[in-house]
This record gives sequence, C-alpha cells and structure tokens, in this order.
Amino acid sequence: MNDDELKELFRSIKTIAVVGVSNNQEKAAYGVAKYLKQRGYRIIPVNPGCDEVLGEKCYSAIEEIPDEIDAVDVFRKAEFVPETAKAAVKKGAKVLWLQDSIISPEAQKIAEEAGMKFIQNDCMFRRHVGIFGFGNAK
Repeated sequence: MNDDELKELFRSIKTIAVVGVSNNQEKAAYGVAKYLKQRGYRIIPVNPGCDEVLGEKCYSAIEEIPDEIDAVDVFRKAEFVPETAKAAVKKGAKVLWLQDSIISPEAQKIAEEAGMKFIQNDCMFRRHVGIFGFGNAK
C-alpha cells in the first residue's frame, strides 16, 4: 500500500481493536495503542490477561466488543492470526493490520476474500508517523 492509500485508510478509520495489547509500557503493544489514542483514534484493547489498558475496558476477544470497529491491529503470534481474521470479518472490520514480523497467508486470504484491507509485517505507528508526522491524523 502506498502512502496516499495509507493516508486515506488512516483517515477512514476511527475505532481500532488492538488485539494482544499490553499494559506493560515497555512493549510496542502498549506504545502503539497509546500513540493511536493520542492521535484521536478510539482504541478498544483486546487481551484476556488485562482488565483495562490506557483507561479503556479490555475485552477477552473481538467477539465480546459491543461496538462497531473499523480496524483490527494485531500483536499476536502468526499461528493465532487466522482466528483473529475470522473474528474481524464477523465483526465487520474494514482493515486487518498485522504488526512487524507477523505474517499469515491464511489470515490474508480470509481478510481479502471478505473485502477487507490487509497489511502484514508492518507497524501502524511507524507508517502513521511517516505519513502525518507526530501531529494530528486528521
């Protein structure tokens, strides 16, 4: 996806489920979520090991989220991603984004067959900063 396509993607999403989010401030799974929240996105944390992250209620699974989501940002091992992709499709997400070093051809097939945008092995934070700088996303 080129920068213009990514800019449009970032502008089209408002709510991001962060699967595998961490409450450990030293981990990227915390820092990326924090950055996105600071840029005006609504973050919905998903991790069965947490009750709350960044002041937001944490859900055990995508299926438990009561609200609509636009994107799913994944910080999980590749072997778990196809199930996440299926849940994202059922939830009606428009984007499935797999963070650095996460590659899943099966999840890609699931997402693309459902008409979702799919990005893998890339960092949402790094790409956002590269396009918008550290200012506002809008």
